[in-house]
Amino acid sequence: QVQLVESGGGSVQAGGSLRLSCVATGTLYRASYMAWFRQAPGAERQGVAGIDTSGASALYADSAKGRFSISADNAKNAVILQMNSLKPEDTGIYYCAAQWGSVDGDRLAATSYPHWGQGTQVTVAS
Repeated sequence: QVQLVESGGGSVQAGGSLRLSCVATGTLYRASYMAWFRQAPGAERQGVAGIDTSGASALYADSAKGRFSISADNAKNAVILQMNSLKPEDTGIYYCAAQWGSVDGDRLAATSYPHWGQGTQVTVAS
């Protein structure tokens, strides 16, 4: 069975950086789309960044543009989220999501992804 294993979360001060990693295991097939979502307490899960692993095209939420970068390591069936210039509002649980089929519509919509990781906590202090 496919599993998404996340790592790299932690606590940093504003302006710091974190590098999140998500590795898909249990399959030899590369995911078509992988994305990162953030969920803050009392808030709904929101898309942060997503990537088409075939075309290597990336999509970012407005809040992430210019600060975050997403990349795919297809050899490892993994996706990386490099987060720089972190702000307190970036705090939340970050979930990795993947789709092995097609993604129709918004690639930053949670409903587009049937596979999810367990989440990794990111805390940014001012």
